[in-house]
Amino acid sequence: MKEIDLRSDTVTRPSRRMLEEMMKAEVGDDVFGEDPTVNRLQRRVAELFKKDDALFIPSGTMGNEIAIKAYTQPGDEVIVEQDSHIFVYETAGASLLSGVQLRPLPGTKGLLHAAQIQRAIRPKAYYLPPTKLICMENTHGRAGGTILPLDEIARVRDLSLREKIPMHLDGARLWNACAATGLPPERYAAYFDSLSVCFSKGLGAPIGSMLVGTAEFIERARRYRKIFGGGMRQVGILASAAAYALDHNFERLKLDHDNARYLAEGLQGMNQLKIDMDEVQTNMVIIEIEGTGKTQTEVLKLLKDNEILMTPERFSSIRAVTHLDVSREDIGRAVEVFRALFR
Repeated sequence: MKEIDLRSDTVTRPSRRMLEEMMKAEVGDDVFGEDPTVNRLQRRVAELFKKDDALFIPSGTMGNEIAIKAYTQPGDEVIVEQDSHIFVYETAGASLLSGVQLRPLPGTKGLLHAAQIQRAIRPKAYYLPPTKLICMENTHGRAGGTILPLDEIARVRDLSLREKIPMHLDGARLWNACAATGLPPERYAAYFDSLSVCFSKGLGAPIGSMLVGTAEFIERARRYRKIFGGGMRQVGILASAAAYALDHNFERLKLDHDNARYLAEGLQGMNQLKIDMDEVQTNMVIIEIEGTGKTQTEVLKLLKDNEILMTPERFSSIRAVTHLDVSREDIGRAVEVFRALFR
């Protein structure tokens, strides 16, 4: 029996048709700006988000770190949510690569409110680190894939314009937010000076993200991409996979969302487990396991012994992420395993 891998939507593998597209890709040297497949994809994504330009990059982490570098100087401060990917999962990259200080604020299901950001902006005094960037994450991973509401994002944007502080969006899973709400990508992008989006999660491409913003921003970003080691050569092979993913795998993200809710509903009513159903908005389910009396490691091993793979999350929870390589039947089997283990 095959393992059901619910650790992340990053474990997806390219389909045969995607691989065929990769093999046919027209390529050139992208550091010289001569890869036609990359150039087409960059133009397409820039138009999709109604921004000036875009830059193909290896990973979402690199995109976020390039953005921080492009907006700041050493000694500056960047406001982030305390469970954001930038703060938790990028190995202190902002301090190492940009010499900046991150100011983490507690969010509400990943959302930072304009009022709390206002209070966190440093007064203009030479002995305080100047606030130079506000970062948000949509969907928010550690909040269970929750979607940030546009009305509050708009209020944060009004604040950023008044204070002349740019905003960057970690939109690694913004595609999921768009699929769930029906809102076009440009609606979310309109409130941010720059954003990064990922092709290698729910969309199923093997590698690649895109950094999107103004022409001036992308010009700076291109330089920092090279400095950070992200200058790639005949990378149209990967860009073609990303283009295929946009063409064929965006609409089907709704299936992942349906499967996540199917899983969450299947585990409802089990006294040893708790799920905040308000968090189940896209393709993630965070399961509180304190009631089992077991550690995260013990629960994950029990699941692995039964061919179910998940990851630890927060203090006493585990996380499941649905994706294109997991079927409804797989989710049903996962529910059966949970019921057998945690009656």
